[in-house]
Amino acid sequence: MKKNRTKIWVGAITLLLVLYLVVSVQRSFLLLGDPNLVAKGIGAAYLVLPAVGAWALIRELLFGARTEQMAKVLEAEGGLPVDDLPRTPGGRIVRTAADAEFEKYRAEAEAAPEDWRSWFRLSCAYDASGDRKRARASMRDAVKLFRSQPTAAGR
Repeated sequence: MKKNRTKIWVGAITLLLVLYLVVSVQRSFLLLGDPNLVAKGIGAAYLVLPAVGAWALIRELLFGARTEQMAKVLEAEGGLPVDDLPRTPGGRIVRTAADAEFEKYRAEAEAAPEDWRSWFRLSCAYDASGDRKRARASMRDAVKLFRSQPTAAGR
């Protein structure tokens, strides 16, 4: 149920962003049609925003889809990390327990640097430890390795 709710929110936010991008393009053309040169310059500059926004949107949607695809493969193989870390009464993972578990996944990734599975699990460990930036970087490494495998294209 939670997975479907997340997909609904992603769809809603994506729809709002697409609407914003369409309005931005429309406003850009209005400014480009203005006889004032300053307005034309602003309109031309304003066209860059929807292009960057569309690129970022597509990139993030593909990242999410590939991450989900890798999670399904790991789940089928029985290789997803188990979320059994102790939690505070508020529901947050106990940091010391996450840090201790992290070392196991770090060692696994160092031992198998070409295996996307180890990078996926390392990303989950970074996330549990609260380091979102490194979690995302590790997941990007996992995606890169996953896509470079000859069988990944057929999935």
